[in-house]
Amino acid sequence: MQRKVFKAMESRHAGSRRPTTVLVSYTDCMNYSSLWLRFVLLPGVCLGISLGPARVMAQAPAQKPAVQQEDQQLDQQLRVIAQSHHGHVALFAHNLKTGQTASLDPDLPVKTASVIKLGILLDSAEQIRAGQATLAEKLVLTRENQVGGAGVLGQLTAPLTLTLGDTLTLMVIQSDNTATNMAIDRLGLAHINATLRAAGLNQTVFYKKVSVPSLEPMPADQPLFGLGKTTPREIASVMERLAECRLALNGTAPLAGDGPLCGALLHMLRNQQDRDSLPRYLESLDTSEHGSAIGNKTGALDQVRNDVALIATKAGPVVIAAFTWENADQRWNGDNEAEQTLAKVGQAIVRQWSPEGLDVDAFSWENPLAQAHAVPQH
Repeated sequence: MQRKVFKAMESRHAGSRRPTTVLVSYTDCMNYSSLWLRFVLLPGVCLGISLGPARVMAQAPAQKPAVQQEDQQLDQQLRVIAQSHHGHVALFAHNLKTGQTASLDPDLPVKTASVIKLGILLDSAEQIRAGQATLAEKLVLTRENQVGGAGVLGQLTAPLTLTLGDTLTLMVIQSDNTATNMAIDRLGLAHINATLRAAGLNQTVFYKKVSVPSLEPMPADQPLFGLGKTTPREIASVMERLAECRLALNGTAPLAGDGPLCGALLHMLRNQQDRDSLPRYLESLDTSEHGSAIGNKTGALDQVRNDVALIATKAGPVVIAAFTWENADQRWNGDNEAEQTLAKVGQAIVRQWSPEGLDVDAFSWENPLAQAHAVPQH
């Protein structure tokens, strides 16, 4: 089995330990046995399936979501954590099995930093389902689209050919800014924002490419939010869609390839290398070897720390979208107060809703639809 091993090379995380993440090449799927590779990465080659619009062998809709119920006791615990933080905190949490929710200013527009990249994942799924893209298609890294900041592609020698899947993987696990811009060039910023609108995210906007001046006039509020804006409740809904594999934005039945496609995107999120925020007090294993019970996407600026996560607990899958801004502590290391605040938020939510902790096997990461329609054993 051929493997490429990458380590986080983000200078802003100097002094913060990260597990090494194994990235598997998307170009030789016949050599691999993992479900997400065999089902998704080379549609029409590995198993002869299509991720396009055909509904042959379409799966039944998932079960109706549980009615949401606010956990007032947990809200109070979270307010105490937020009040002790030297900055601002907003969040939304949702147990997808029980319907329990917890929140602090869940509908307040906030700076996204890199968590807005979840919008690219959602749009990539839309275009793959429509037959307009595949994870195996080739993109070319050029010197002109290399930018600084997070990631490794800005440091490599161009030209370099990557698949769209590899590009999205780097965008997620290292928050690679060059990979992000490559994905935007391929998918289209207007299409990404149209997908967000179609998904019901009316306060979520991906304004521009990373570290590149916009060629279009910017909305009046863009200088306030930077790369993107959202609300905790809205961006949580993107992670909920992936967790429940509700990729059809119009609510129609899933396509035959939806489950494995969701699995491929969740695989990227599970290998995200910044573990100092929501996962910090929840998971202590080397997840690059054992597999994580958490899939998440972080975002950071000098005064901002954000994290959006799907957590497999023994009491059901939990989605948390937590944001901090105007933070007094601007250190770029694992001791940053905002990262510790987010860690306390994650710990409080899991302790309240799942005292027995996490269970990586309680969630079907490779195909969430397989779990949704599984028949209970008696």
